[in-house]
Amino acid sequence: MTVPQIAELQAPAAWGTVDFISDLHLTAEEPSTFKVWQRYLESTPADAVFILGDLFEVWVGDDLVNLNFSHAESFEALCVQVMAAAGGRLALFFMHGNRDFLVGRRLMDLCHASLLNDPTVLCFADQRFLLSHGDALCVDDTEYLQFRQQVRSNAWQDIFLAKPLTERQSIARGLRAQSEARKQSGQTYADVDKNAAKLWLKAAGANTLIHGHTHQPSQHELGGSQRRVVLSDWDTAASPPRAEVLRLTHAGLQRLQLSV
Repeated sequence: MTVPQIAELQAPAAWGTVDFISDLHLTAEEPSTFKVWQRYLESTPADAVFILGDLFEVWVGDDLVNLNFSHAESFEALCVQVMAAAGGRLALFFMHGNRDFLVGRRLMDLCHASLLNDPTVLCFADQRFLLSHGDALCVDDTEYLQFRQQVRSNAWQDIFLAKPLTERQSIARGLRAQSEARKQSGQTYADVDKNAAKLWLKAAGANTLIHGHTHQPSQHELGGSQRRVVLSDWDTAASPPRAEVLRLTHAGLQRLQLSV
């Protein structure tokens, strides 16, 4: 497996608390998750928040904001307002997921956020943490990885973004329906490959990989001093509800379950 180019981010010395979240899959059809996320961003004591992909259930292009931002009650406008308020008081970072890989710099500028490469090393408290959404490490899911390579290309995105908004939304609904049908049929998704994770960590000079995507929150010891820490997805309608933050301080990593 080829290791992608790894970016690096040095945390300012003033940072004492860093939060990681992923896989919220925000949608207007699930307002309770949006409200928990909004309350979290308004109250977190973190100096920086890293969103490691799939913040949105679907994102078909930043012109969605251009069209809807004038409508204060539109879901997209509300999301921008929440992120912009957070980005104005703390460092806000966003990494593409498999549902929102079309988020662009237009949205990031509106939200006062920075777009992160996948993967990126975060240097914090004399340690190196490798950050990724995680989907590129699911090497057994060959069909998805072929799709991922296609849709991440500039050529494909240029063609897709040139389509009318309504057509893009229709295509996105079709893809979501296929995904839901796969879940309902009991088909399981490939997990992150252990050897691939170890290879990325070695190339990054890091011992800890933090990622989302799999919706299987856990910590996996990979041998030696290497480990991967998996973020939780958010689902406030689940029983029990899930809305978890991974918090990094100088004392280490801690999982926090938010009240719903």
